[in-house]
Amino acid sequence: MSANRVRDRLVLLGSKGGPALRPGGPWPSSSLLELGGRTIVIDCGLGVTRGLVDAGISLKALDLIFITHLHSDHVLELGPLIHTAWTAGLATPITVLGPPGTGRYWQHFCQAMAFDIDIRIVDEGRPDIRELVSVAEFGEGEVFGENGLRVTALRVDHPPVTDCFALRFDHDGKSVVFSADTAFFPPLADFASGADILVHEAMLEEGIERLVARTGNGARLKEHLLASHSFAEEAGRIASDAGVKRLVLNHLIPADDAVIGEADWIAAVRKTWAGDLTIAHDGLVVGLEHDPEKWEPVFGKDHA
Repeated sequence: MSANRVRDRLVLLGSKGGPALRPGGPWPSSSLLELGGRTIVIDCGLGVTRGLVDAGISLKALDLIFITHLHSDHVLELGPLIHTAWTAGLATPITVLGPPGTGRYWQHFCQAMAFDIDIRIVDEGRPDIRELVSVAEFGEGEVFGENGLRVTALRVDHPPVTDCFALRFDHDGKSVVFSADTAFFPPLADFASGADILVHEAMLEEGIERLVARTGNGARLKEHLLASHSFAEEAGRIASDAGVKRLVLNHLIPADDAVIGEADWIAAVRKTWAGDLTIAHDGLVVGLEHDPEKWEPVFGKDHA
């Protein structure tokens, strides 16, 4: 593990699309990007805190957190992650960047936890967590720039959510792009042009009927999925048009269907993408050096 820590890497902490948890299934959306000496978390779905610990990250080392949009499977554990890091000894500032509404989320979380926060400050001598965290809300364009790390955002198509943003991270000639949740969106290809890694959401049509059958609002959910998410073939088309070096299919819908395996995802995306390909599962490490031996799980168990 120590050899991996010195290299830039991406860790897919949670690989499923949607907020539901099922026995033996994967966790919702969250990723770790270690790039240019920064410890960056992208989205904070349920399970992100455990995922970071299992990836070998000291919670006291949290640095930057980016939220792509405010659906619960991307933001539910933002407050608990920061609070748990604080109880683990966090004493250095954290910057949270997200769409409009992120600051309100953080403010209300702190209000809900005021009793615990105030008593720990007095009883345990901790710094005030409310003074350690700064929240910056963003729109399109460059949203962060510091010490050679540049982050840009692109509004994508995820109705009815209007403030949903793809993110591109660039540092020292390396680049990683996250599509966020989006329907097929051709401008994303220009945004991701030449990236080392494109992490793109993906959906398989043959699993949709079984997925919606498990819910009490199946017809409406199916309508949302078809209008707001991308099929694997469409993700492949974006990767091909962008000329990226590697496509990572993530935020998989469905991700916990026993009938669907990795071969099904590969078959779908190969219709439009012939390049290097990774199908996400919880804990998968993706190195930015493009050495196949550096793709390895960090968890003891594959949750996919």
